[in-house]
Amino acid sequence: MGEPTDSGPAPAAGRGRAALIEDGVEFDGRDAALLRAVDAAGSVAGAASELGRSRARALTRIETLEDAYGTLVERRRGGEGGGGSRLAASARDLLDRYDRLQAVLAATASVPETVLDGTVAAVDGELAVVDTPVGELSGLHGGTVDDEDADDRADGRDADDRADGGAVAVGDAVQVRIGADAVTVNDAANAVDPDATSARNRLAGRVSRIDSGETVSTVRIVVEPVERGGTDDAAVEVAALITAESIDRLGLAPGDPVSLRWKATATRLVAQVE
Repeated sequence: MGEPTDSGPAPAAGRGRAALIEDGVEFDGRDAALLRAVDAAGSVAGAASELGRSRARALTRIETLEDAYGTLVERRRGGEGGGGSRLAASARDLLDRYDRLQAVLAATASVPETVLDGTVAAVDGELAVVDTPVGELSGLHGGTVDDEDADDRADGRDADDRADGGAVAVGDAVQVRIGADAVTVNDAANAVDPDATSARNRLAGRVSRIDSGETVSTVRIVVEPVERGGTDDAAVEVAALITAESIDRLGLAPGDPVSLRWKATATRLVAQVE
């Protein structure tokens, strides 16, 4: 294993976004808002209306969350008192966990960010594919909206995930910037099925060290460069923010093989200044 390059995790102010991960399913601020709206409205339909979402989409999201986190919403059929929905105790526990994580991230002055140099290999709307030492990665650069970014905009995430700067062209030198809060870590033996997630960027590596925190820890993962003729690229160190309970559940320790994934819409491409 080669030595990590200098262009590894670096501080990046104001990029914290709270999210819990269970069985490959992410619970974030929009999900917390949905559960709180169900609690306030007393029904999924009322919650969806309050949030400006369709009832079908809200139900589908709740079902997806429940597959990973267990029963979250208890449904009551109509009767003398009428039907409706209320939060299960597990939903309130999940919201408490999310609020604690959000508070920790909000109090964090900076979030580590991995920075890789690369060359644009293809452009598709606001997304571009960049050739980097660890392989091809996708990220946002500006331009027109593609299908994945349109989905994220519908989820209300575009304001935080838009790229810095203008459009890029094939052959341009860029920096690929990946916030540690966007990276999901899985046990290499139980990697998430690529078809089960919209995360376009996936890498494999080994844990180099864990900077432990009371609630959130920074896990450093060394990723070996791809083989290229006539090049001598060094290994790259990628940072990921993980809750302490997730580290315990995964049993992570230095030297463990892991798989990494993150969305193209959570990856910023910045033109290199000559």
